[in-house]
Amino acid sequence: MGITLYAGSGSPFVWRVWLALEYKQLPYALKMLSFSEGDTKKPEFKALNPRGKVPTLTDGEFVLWESTAILNYLDDAYGGPKLFPGDAKQRARIRRLQAEVDNYFGYAVDAVWDELIWKESGADQAKVDEGLGQMKAELAYFETQMSREFLAGELSAADFTLYSILAYVLRVESKRLPQLGMAATLGPKLKAWMARIEALPFFDKTYPPHWRES
Repeated sequence: MGITLYAGSGSPFVWRVWLALEYKQLPYALKMLSFSEGDTKKPEFKALNPRGKVPTLTDGEFVLWESTAILNYLDDAYGGPKLFPGDAKQRARIRRLQAEVDNYFGYAVDAVWDELIWKESGADQAKVDEGLGQMKAELAYFETQMSREFLAGELSAADFTLYSILAYVLRVESKRLPQLGMAATLGPKLKAWMARIEALPFFDKTYPPHWRES
């Protein structure tokens, strides 16, 4: 039956898995769900994933959700280029970087989004300022962590994890929230690194479909 990725356009968590599938050159079917039409909340999808979230991946009868778990599964179950290359110490560093992206940068993004996007009115500017400060501090930190061409030296899951959420934030800044100021915060290493990710031969195939239209 093979691999099927249930996705939603623009989700950074979906994007990191999509990039990984392409990087590993694995055959897969893509099922793009609509957030606006509530596809992830429909009974048929929640029967597959009771949390009603994407990405969700099926591999035959096996069903898995949570993007970090999916990345680990793909590397454990399949050959091809490694998402977690190197020895035990190098792989641990990749996993540490992934955790830092989600637990620090991602956490700060969520805090800002709670005030500026999800709250119906009355954003708490102090919370916004605190979150933006944390986001900028994290970008400065990742600038110092850049090792050679990619985040952990070789191209890895850490790159797909950071790139997908950073590109998402920059997209929101350019289209909706120019006050974020993240583009101006990027250091030269991160800018060059983003360009290298975008030059990967499979990158364009994974670009969020609805971003092409707006």
